Amino acid sequence: MTATAVATTSTTSTPAPTRPRRTWVGVLIGVCLVLLGIASLFIGVSDVSPAALMQGGADGTAAFLLVSSRVPRTVAVLLVGASLAIAGLILQMLVRNKFVEPSTTGVTEFAALGMLVAIVLWPGMALMGKMGVAALFGLVGTWVFMRIIRAVPVRQLVLVPLVGIMLGGIVGAVTTFFAYRLDLLQSLSQWSQGSFATIMQGRYEYVWIAGVMVVIAWIAADRFSVIGLGEDFATNLGLNYRRVVAVGMVVVAVITAAVLVTAGMIPFLGLVVPNIVSLIIGDNVRRSIPWVAGLGALFVLACDIVARTVRFPYEIPLSVIVGIVGAGLFLWLLLRKGSRAH
Repeated sequence: MTATAVATTSTTSTPAPTRPRRTWVGVLIGVCLVLLGIASLFIGVSDVSPAALMQGGADGTAAFLLVSSRVPRTVAVLLVGASLAIAGLILQMLVRNKFVEPSTTGVTEFAALGMLVAIVLWPGMALMGKMGVAALFGLVGTWVFMRIIRAVPVRQLVLVPLVGIMLGGIVGAVTTFFAYRLDLLQSLSQWSQGSFATIMQGRYEYVWIAGVMVVIAWIAADRFSVIGLGEDFATNLGLNYRRVVAVGMVVVAVITAAVLVTAGMIPFLGLVVPNIVSLIIGDNVRRSIPWVAGLGALFVLACDIVARTVRFPYEIPLSVIVGIVGAGLFLWLLLRKGSRAH
């Protein structure tokens, strides 16, 4: 056998075990989602165990709590985790940088500023209207960040999120200042500390809008993959670059606003999940979206269960757990062997 034949054989045989490994990882994510989702329904101060459900019947207290609190909370956790991870994936394609997501680009802070403006100027506005104002401010924040990045002469991998964090810090400081002057710091703290403690039936339905944005992202997935290769490349293929970017900006802004009014700020989720998925299956957006959504939902669900049990019967804000784990994963992505972040 010649050297060429040996090289050809090794090249064709190398990818063989990759697909089964990916399949098993996907199956593991699905099984963990089901198991943790079921466990989430029965974790809490009030007794909603299967025995209590059978004893109380369909009209009992346990059944009422299950339908009005536990099921909405679990559904909201899954939707928030999946949609916010997808928002991070889309934003990374728009900016062409693996270390950006809504909380590292100032988008979340702009959306919080929009919520504050809506409360001050239109105090009687319905929650849907406030979410619309927050989405509009988030859209403006995305545009401002992308304009600043275009003006930066040196676009190193870590410099881009650093600019976003600085922008978010400035906007967050302005929001905090006006909230302090207007005696609205308590309302601001509810958005800044991500938590699902107050989720009940009738208070989580707006997050379904984020789910609709995920479907839109799925439909436009191939276009997002193309614009991730650059404006010139996308234009040469006949793609309307500005239109696709506009769609991506709307998707990111609406998801950020829907998550903000439902659960508050959840950091690092849209950063670490797409990067982990990219290490497993690559950068194809259409192929990545189910993985990103599933892993994002699993990540938030696991952190929510930890937040509810680590100091039981008290509950730690979800953003604390996600921030600790997400920051650790972020550092690992920066420092891991073979990383080009340096």
